[in-house]
Amino acid sequence: MTAFIGESFLLQTKTARYLYEKYAAGQPIIDYHNHLPPFQLAEDHRFSDLFEIWLSGDHYKWRAMRANGIAEEYCTGPADPFEKFMAWARTAPQTLRNPLYHWTHLELKRYFGIGDILDENSGPHIWEKANRMLRDDDLSVNGILRKFRVMALCTTDDPADDLRWHRAITDSKQGGTKVFPTFRPDRALQVHLPEFRPWLADLSAASDTYISCLADFLRALRKRHDDFHALGCRLSDHGLSRCHSDLCTEGDAAAIFAKALTREVSLEEQSRFASFIMLFFGHLDAEKGWTKQLHLGARRNANSTMMEQIGPDIGADSIGDWRQADSLGLYLDRLNRDGALPKTIVYRLWLGISKPVKPPARSSSEAAGGSWTRKKASNGSSMLYLPPVFFLGSWEW
Repeated sequence: MTAFIGESFLLQTKTARYLYEKYAAGQPIIDYHNHLPPFQLAEDHRFSDLFEIWLSGDHYKWRAMRANGIAEEYCTGPADPFEKFMAWARTAPQTLRNPLYHWTHLELKRYFGIGDILDENSGPHIWEKANRMLRDDDLSVNGILRKFRVMALCTTDDPADDLRWHRAITDSKQGGTKVFPTFRPDRALQVHLPEFRPWLADLSAASDTYISCLADFLRALRKRHDDFHALGCRLSDHGLSRCHSDLCTEGDAAAIFAKALTREVSLEEQSRFASFIMLFFGHLDAEKGWTKQLHLGARRNANSTMMEQIGPDIGADSIGDWRQADSLGLYLDRLNRDGALPKTIVYRLWLGISKPVKPPARSSSEAAGGSWTRKKASNGSSMLYLPPVFFLGSWEW
């Protein structure tokens, strides 16, 4: 019987196998968008068990488990790690024809050499074997990066982050994978949320800037942009429902910012303010020769009850149905007219179904929270039906 995951998995023709083996298999990974925790990189973290490396932060698996009727106790709750793993083992067979099924078995095979199909019966054996292997140096954080020849990776970092872990990585002068931050300033746009003011205090501390008005705010953001650049950052990243392109003068933005310091800001005001700030970020990126990444179309935190009880990024997002072309075009055109259009990558979630595209056999690694074994297609999508991705300007490393 042919194994489910073999050397030619997804390579269905002689031409595919030839191209992969001759040109792709030996190439290193350059992972320019992921959510790997910098502290784990700096400390060369060792994972205690298969739950920690595989399930502790993987909201894709949590979402599938909930759909399979698994109680929250076994997703994000206080259940024992082995019990949580077994809950996933019971769920995995139900994900057949979903990329989660392929990811699961690719990860078991490539990281642990386990070719068994994961289910409730094989779960205990897989748990024991994988946990034994996790004691080896090859499966520490940096061991994994060496094993899969990761040349460089860029984490995702808030402007208010003090970047101490990135400085620790730089100061250690460790060889191997180069690690850089990515500037992800989503919270700078969220003047309508109650969390904005506490975040503003964190930004003030990180930038060593007293913030009492829009000019102070912009100065603090520019300083953090400079600090990121000094640590090798050459990428910004924005997660947006749609690209903001409303007209907003600096005076209007200043008034909205002042209001946000003491009162509630409307959604219409937030959109106008976000439009102003996104233009500001575009200019910063262009000045330094950075590449801007735009993730468009996600409907974040759709389950408000779960958001209140557990927090964000726990598998409660969905694909939105916002129209994108007009607002994106206006935003890019405005930057172009200002002579400040940076190199840009656009990732657009799409509700329609396009022609199926097989993910490339050589893929980059990503983690959602603490999951270090998630695979991602090279265009940044984690879906079998890949959404359109647009590259504006030349790509350089």
